[in-house]
Amino acid sequence: MNAPEFKKLPGVLSFQRGLVITDAPFFNVLADGQSPVMVVRHGIRGTQNVNKSGDAEKSTAAAAKRAEVSNIQTTDTAKLDEHAQALAVRFGLRCLDLENVLFACAPSSTDKDDDVRNYRESVRSFVERAKESAGLDEVAARFARNIANGRWLWRNRTIARTVRVDVARVDANGRAEPLAHFDALATPLNHFDAITDDERRVAAILADGLRGSDDSGLRIEAHVDFGIAGAIEVFPSQNYVEDKPRGFARPLYCLGAPERSARNSGMEFASTRTMGHAALRDQKISNALRTIDTWYPAYAEYGRPLPVEPNGASLEAQEFFRDKKTSAFEFARRLNTLDPTSPDGMFMIASLIRGGVFSGGKE
Repeated sequence: MNAPEFKKLPGVLSFQRGLVITDAPFFNVLADGQSPVMVVRHGIRGTQNVNKSGDAEKSTAAAAKRAEVSNIQTTDTAKLDEHAQALAVRFGLRCLDLENVLFACAPSSTDKDDDVRNYRESVRSFVERAKESAGLDEVAARFARNIANGRWLWRNRTIARTVRVDVARVDANGRAEPLAHFDALATPLNHFDAITDDERRVAAILADGLRGSDDSGLRIEAHVDFGIAGAIEVFPSQNYVEDKPRGFARPLYCLGAPERSARNSGMEFASTRTMGHAALRDQKISNALRTIDTWYPAYAEYGRPLPVEPNGASLEAQEFFRDKKTSAFEFARRLNTLDPTSPDGMFMIASLIRGGVFSGGKE
């Protein structure tokens, strides 16, 4: 029989992500159609901008100790076509049945088999209650709002004049049917009150998927107007590179293979190199969509939603907003006592959708 709370989590415990998301490639919106936005690698001559009152030893500028003005770099840039009228960004999304998010649940050397079996049953019971609850509908509505408001466009949203988000329902045969349209910049970013009928239509598809009763997915496309036409810089995801070569500034995420470097002699050489099709990475989209946590204790003070993270980690604030008592690891110990419609229960539903490793240590 399951205990109300477990002393520790199983030594092997992980959940797979409940949202299946594609990358989001960028396209030029032209008068006669669309074309890919490409990432281009090139050199640039900038200036040294080192805070002279700071610690030069700790500066990120390679030439911090030199009294040089020039700063020569190699960098990646993504720009719209010179004839582009706007930017289009699109991705696909569907939900897994919550029953399938438990990926691994097994004992460590110090776990009792009965305890692990009981824990697996507690997950099954919580998921069953969650699927019947209004809490799951609220979580789905919050995901829908973050689709509608274009939060997933990140920096591209902040420099846009207008953003239209179009959502289509895609059935199991790949047929798409328009579902909803949104003025993203007029849709709230920092609260989830007054969910609209269009948002509820999108949320219903997500909730049905999480309940395992619908094979439909969503196709989401944003039309981003920057207020001017032409070769405007846009912002796909960035890649983290450890031990970057000296003078290399920024690698951007792209799809496809880079063109081969030209190795010609004399004055015949290429000053730029096309690296691939600019895109937002699926993890970055997922982070934006799950920015729904207003249930953390300091929300009234901080005033903005956080991405659902077990410890309430915020890269923006460089802070953990959930302590041991309010973490997903704590709630996972007492799934049997959680009400899925409570703030803690809805946070746990969203944590299961997020996925991750929850394995417990030794007692």
